[in-house]
Amino acid sequence: MTHRVLSTIFSVTLLTLMSVCIPEANAQSKGEILMTIGGTSIDKEEFLHLITKGKTIDPSAAILSKEEFDENLEQFITFKLKVREAESLGMHQSEEFYKEFESFKESLIAPFLIKNSVEEGELRKVYGRMQEIVRASHILFQFPPNASSEDSLSILKMALKVKSELENGGDFSELALAYSDDPSAKVNKGDLGYFTSLQMVQEFEEVAYTLPIGEISGPVRTDFGYHIIQVNGRQPNPGDVQVSHILIRFDPENSSQEENARRRISDLYQEIQKESTVWEELVTTYSEDLATNKSGGILPWFGVGTMIPDFELAAFSLTEIGEISPPIKTTYGYHILRLEGKRPLESFEALEQGIKSKIFRSSKSGMIQSQVIAMQKARYGFKENEVGISNLSKEISATTIPNFGSALQEKGLTSTFLFSIADRSFSAEELWKFMQTEEITPRGSGTFLELWLNRFISQTLAKAEESDLEANNKAYQQLLKEYRDGILLFSLTNQEVWQKGLIDSLGQRAYYEQHTPNFKWKTRIEAYLVQVNDASKLEIARKYLRNSGFDPSTFAAFEADYRANFPNAFGIESGTFEYEEHPILSDIDLTQTYQERIVKGETYLLVLGKKIPSGIRKFEEARGLVIRDYQAALEKDLIKKLKTKYPVQINNGVKEKAFAALNN
Repeated sequence: MTHRVLSTIFSVTLLTLMSVCIPEANAQSKGEILMTIGGTSIDKEEFLHLITKGKTIDPSAAILSKEEFDENLEQFITFKLKVREAESLGMHQSEEFYKEFESFKESLIAPFLIKNSVEEGELRKVYGRMQEIVRASHILFQFPPNASSEDSLSILKMALKVKSELENGGDFSELALAYSDDPSAKVNKGDLGYFTSLQMVQEFEEVAYTLPIGEISGPVRTDFGYHIIQVNGRQPNPGDVQVSHILIRFDPENSSQEENARRRISDLYQEIQKESTVWEELVTTYSEDLATNKSGGILPWFGVGTMIPDFELAAFSLTEIGEISPPIKTTYGYHILRLEGKRPLESFEALEQGIKSKIFRSSKSGMIQSQVIAMQKARYGFKENEVGISNLSKEISATTIPNFGSALQEKGLTSTFLFSIADRSFSAEELWKFMQTEEITPRGSGTFLELWLNRFISQTLAKAEESDLEANNKAYQQLLKEYRDGILLFSLTNQEVWQKGLIDSLGQRAYYEQHTPNFKWKTRIEAYLVQVNDASKLEIARKYLRNSGFDPSTFAAFEADYRANFPNAFGIESGTFEYEEHPILSDIDLTQTYQERIVKGETYLLVLGKKIPSGIRKFEEARGLVIRDYQAALEKDLIKKLKTKYPVQINNGVKEKAFAALNN
């Protein structure tokens, strides 16, 4: 129901405050004052933002009736009255408020940041690439440990030499076998098989996904060395597959052992062709994969690029569930595969978190951060004093924060200009102060000064972006205000209504005394209810209960018997019940002590005791209801007091405009 829009908003908890949706601001309503509360103006836009938040607007239907609109407006007034009172009590200045607001501000701002859009773009790019699998070969020219620039140049020259041989008709497989430092080249001659996005390092992937089939790349540098890449094929991603297998192992260096394994796997393949053969029995008896031979040989689901190529090719070649592959040879031995299942690539939403996790563990994470910083620098007019930084680097060779600060002061370099952001300049002294506030020393390649300066620039740019959003982004401003006011609403209501109603025992007692007629028992009856879960044991319960009357000793004997011998046969409920609205007792025959009923397909045996007429509940019996009603009374009194303290004046013309805006 639409009239619940604001009532949901105002039932504030920290959870609901986090799950917000930001609609576009209504430009036409900007600056129009809807009401004043205690002299403070509140514009129409804030009300419209809250009332439409998270709703998909159907242009063919009215959002709210006039009655529902007025109800939501009254709830909005209540909301703003409480916020105004919380502010007057200084709740927005408390340390508790500050900590709570700041702790969630990071998540509130995240969707608005440049980083979010860059990450979203990269996630979509990765998923787009996942629609395709690529088969490529490479020749790796690996860097030696602690390689110098001369080493790197030497490796590059070798890569260019082999590239030239390829261009002059050289065979890629043979050259990979001769030159590649990838150990697998001795077996696969450089052929890496099929793979998809995030299965190769970033630089390799970028080339593989852009290189035309059959073409050969120039040397591509990664952390491993230089690669020459040739793309051999592309095809749509087949998704995931699950197979079970039988494995017969052999020592690759022992030809007679391999021949024996080949004969054994061939015999097993012939045996599988017989209709009487049970796959699971063959797996248990013959498979030498100790991890799966007791569970039918079943392997986990896998996609392209996660298994060795020959095994993977055989698995994805199977098309029908239960289909058996011919024997295949891998580095592990001889296998026979059976197809257990196939499924297409999952949706972006299903894979999003997994993709994000892989990106943050890969080299793409650094690439994203570099893009974010570059965009922030461009947006906020970043200027770097290269000469000043170079001079600082020459003058100070410190490797600790205290030494850096001492050197700055001794050499009179504290005022050295380092960079500016939006015409705000930052000096070496500010860098030093920043260093002293950080708990973790930055790590990575670069000098002590470079690492600290990069972190300082990064965090200063982040703060500049946050300040820009707070000053200029209307949607973010609305969200911050909504969240701030929500915390104040919660704090005031908790203090003046919820906690007060819960712990004020004298107030509870006084409220009970003043409203005693509201806390009545309806007509009640003693009842013993047995739900029959096992129909075969029904007669046992009947023998105990049919002629016993309402006898607690009989009930105890029955319960001891069935719990000792068939504990799941029955379910018991007993006590004194307001029977008129009870799901089992509502239409019982009060003249019959023992009854049997079937309710929603379940059988119940009922034994009735004495009937108790309606009457006033004792305070102890009514305490839960008293607290509920007392809190409601406190809420009502609070709003009445606040309306007197902060007079509400509504601009009826703007109110009508707001209603029209919602329904047009």
